[in-house]
Amino acid sequence: MSLREDADRIIKEAIQQVLPDQAVKQALAEKKFDGGRLFVIAAGKAAWQMAKAASELLGSKIESGVVITKYDHVKGEIDRMACYEAGHPVPDENSFTGTQAALDLVSGLAVEDTVLFLLSGGGSALFEKPLVSGEELADLTKQLLACGADIVEMNTVRKRLSGVKGGKFAKLCEPAHVYSIVLSDILGDPLDMIASGPAYPDTSTCASALSIAEKYHLKLSSQALQCLKTETPKELRNVETQITGSVRNLCQAAAQACEKLGYESMILTDHLECEAKEAGSFLASIAKTYARNRKKRAFIAGGETIVHLTGTGKGGRNQELALSAALGIAGLERTAVFSIGSDGTDGPTDAAGGYCDSRTKERLDKMGLAIYDVLNRNDAYHALGQCGGLIVTGATGTNVNDVAVLLIGGEERDA
Repeated sequence: MSLREDADRIIKEAIQQVLPDQAVKQALAEKKFDGGRLFVIAAGKAAWQMAKAASELLGSKIESGVVITKYDHVKGEIDRMACYEAGHPVPDENSFTGTQAALDLVSGLAVEDTVLFLLSGGGSALFEKPLVSGEELADLTKQLLACGADIVEMNTVRKRLSGVKGGKFAKLCEPAHVYSIVLSDILGDPLDMIASGPAYPDTSTCASALSIAEKYHLKLSSQALQCLKTETPKELRNVETQITGSVRNLCQAAAQACEKLGYESMILTDHLECEAKEAGSFLASIAKTYARNRKKRAFIAGGETIVHLTGTGKGGRNQELALSAALGIAGLERTAVFSIGSDGTDGPTDAAGGYCDSRTKERLDKMGLAIYDVLNRNDAYHALGQCGGLIVTGATGTNVNDVAVLLIGGEERDA
């Protein structure tokens, strides 16, 4: 097997281990829903998969439900549930329509009723009732994505522009009880920040939101500015929350898959937070230390990097990470770096991420493509597509951040 074949196998096995199906069923196995009606609201990139698992376990106990997920992520009908597909990472009218359907479902509930709330990453865009115009919300989302704000900063701002984020959804469910099962896509699993915390007390403040707006010079209407000055719920009495998975599980699954293939694996971190290009350069520097050793090694880093947009090309943070690593590993023997988003999409592309090996730079040079120029244009997608470096998995059904892996082969083999 080549390093690329190893990479594909590692990706497949790691993703399989972090699918939410079994985790959701385990979270529900001992849960009793007696005495009232049970409604299901699922929001996020993994919403369909989570809702399907709940439906298979609870069956007719569910009165009805609403599922809101990303385009092309609905894989079929689910009994008693209406499924909506909507925009991500920028919310659109379908986000608002699906969310309103969910709010209609939970309005007027009784104290003995329960809302099973299945939440995953991506919910910030998909689950939304804006307090400003849809056009301004989309523009602000684009501003935050372009300026390099991290996910906590983005959600600190977004939850104040929303009628459901920052604990507001749980308030709208009162007096019913909310049992929330969360698939984490944020490092450290801060429950008030995952999908902007619709059913969790908000720990951020108006002061922090205003500071972020000033830091990134966000263009805000007077209405949006007033929203940033309006505080969010700090206490919720009707919510119970359980986390079912995180990037830590993804890193462990990747390490196990590497070891099955004979690699000595090391998890460097499950809190990777930096520029995508810096992360790629860092992995390449590790490769320079170990590539001449005949031992098979795998170095794993999980987390979520950021990209500062300097061009108008097409790509994503994982593709940029892999392509930047290609500069440092050029000419090394039996060395490759790949990086993927666990949900199967990387930025506004149909790729999950990118793969580069020690020959990638040479291939691109022959095509007249200088990696530095490609990265400055943020056009990793097209460059990787021309040299066979795109990783395409399709929607995976989960969303627990990203994982990047440096592979060093210990024997002569094709890259």
